[in-house]
Amino acid sequence: MPRETRGEAKNAHNKGPGPEHVAIIMDGNGRWAQARGLPRIMGHRAGLEAVRRTIRAAVEQGIKYLTLFAFSTENWRRPRLEVEGLFTLLKEYVEKETAELASQGVRVRFLGERNDLPAWAQAVMERCEKATASGNHLNLNIALNYGGRAEIVRAAQLLAKKVAAQALQPEDITATELAAHLYTSGMPDPDLLIRTSGELRLSNFLLWQLAYTELYVTQVLWPDFTGSDLSTALAAYRKRERRYGGIANKG
Repeated sequence: MPRETRGEAKNAHNKGPGPEHVAIIMDGNGRWAQARGLPRIMGHRAGLEAVRRTIRAAVEQGIKYLTLFAFSTENWRRPRLEVEGLFTLLKEYVEKETAELASQGVRVRFLGERNDLPAWAQAVMERCEKATASGNHLNLNIALNYGGRAEIVRAAQLLAKKVAAQALQPEDITATELAAHLYTSGMPDPDLLIRTSGELRLSNFLLWQLAYTELYVTQVLWPDFTGSDLSTALAAYRKRERRYGGIANKG
């Protein structure tokens, strides 16, 4: 998995078009706080500032889809106080930022299993989605209580119900049909996945959708991530040749 040093690609020649869909695994909040002798929740709070910066930069860069991994199905294993603090921050952020997101033309959608979340959290999410539904500059997906394997299982179950109801024949289940039952139905797959903090794993994120996504890893911890870091990642992406299983273009 290629790594880039901070600022390395800032002045790189752009050889290809920019990505339409960027996904980000926002990692390093806890380490950022620990390095400063702060509680982990302060790292998550600082991470929200990075979210604000990144959304603003994505709009400026003309990115059409931005998918942020906010809370995984595995994150419930964290200490109870940390999980409660995370959802308190979520509520605070969404309620405070919804009007600003709408004014920027950002449409917000939450990806993940909602039924496991508190009723108040579901209500906050629904209000935000409704308030930003007309946004046409950036589609912001927030993966919350999301797991890639669980998403694929859910899609398989939906297809199985259609087969059982004789609304679909087994031989008609194609990759396209399955993708239409994922949370990201109707969206293009990510062109670029950015992971902060230097970790080299997908962490059960968008497992189906990332089949041919370009991967970019930076050592920058998420709370320190800036619009400049996003530009560096985009420049690195534009230098690559995407082959989708084919061979390099020699012409």
